[in-house]
Amino acid sequence: MTPDSPDPKSLVRVERDGQEDFVAVEEPLEIRVDGKPLAVAMRTPGHDEELALGFLYGEGLIDGPRNAGLSEGLAGNVVAVEGPLSREPSARSFYTTSSCGVCGKGAIEEVEVLSEPLPEGPQIDRALLGGLPEQLRQPTFEATGGLHATGLFDPDGEPLCVREDVGRHNAMDKVIGWALSNEALPLHDRVLCVSGRLSFELVQKAAVAGAPVLVGVGAPSSLAIELAKERGLTLCGFAREGSMNVYSGAMRVRDPA
Repeated sequence: MTPDSPDPKSLVRVERDGQEDFVAVEEPLEIRVDGKPLAVAMRTPGHDEELALGFLYGEGLIDGPRNAGLSEGLAGNVVAVEGPLSREPSARSFYTTSSCGVCGKGAIEEVEVLSEPLPEGPQIDRALLGGLPEQLRQPTFEATGGLHATGLFDPDGEPLCVREDVGRHNAMDKVIGWALSNEALPLHDRVLCVSGRLSFELVQKAAVAGAPVLVGVGAPSSLAIELAKERGLTLCGFAREGSMNVYSGAMRVRDPA
């Protein structure tokens, strides 16, 4: 498998209209900490350890790298993470879907994880930020049309990590899990870019990871904008071909003189 080829675990052959086609795989992943089941996520297989670590970090359940590995059970769809947890979760178990990572949570207080203040910088050219979606390498999306992507970039627009998943929040968890495993958190001098719309949860995950700038191809929700303003995060939507709309944190966007 090359960087520009799909992960074989991420897609499956199907028949449609008498022809062979590919669709994205969606399967459950159980996350266990110290042997205890904690969460089930509907995701696309691949980089499952990163997904588990990114999810736990975003929920404030771990505060640093942990050993994690696939274990037997549920046809191999189990990630075992070494504890301890940083805090005890609520009695209700988590269940995330590929469309909405916060579905089923009883109150907004459960998804508002406190984050540290974001740094003032960096300042980045508008054209550079608006062009980041073109650098999101998405080989499985090209084959299936069914995945989202998140990319982590440096202030010069160089891609550091790109991950795909059937769930937009899962793709971000995988990137944050990668950064956690590489001791690259907080993301104070980095930019996150997502291939779809900008939801409340994506802003929350970016803020918790310490990323001061979040760029998306699609539109933000009202709650995403409200949270970005509250956390001091630069939120940019409708990014394509060097242009974008800035909804929060314009001080980090450098316009042409």
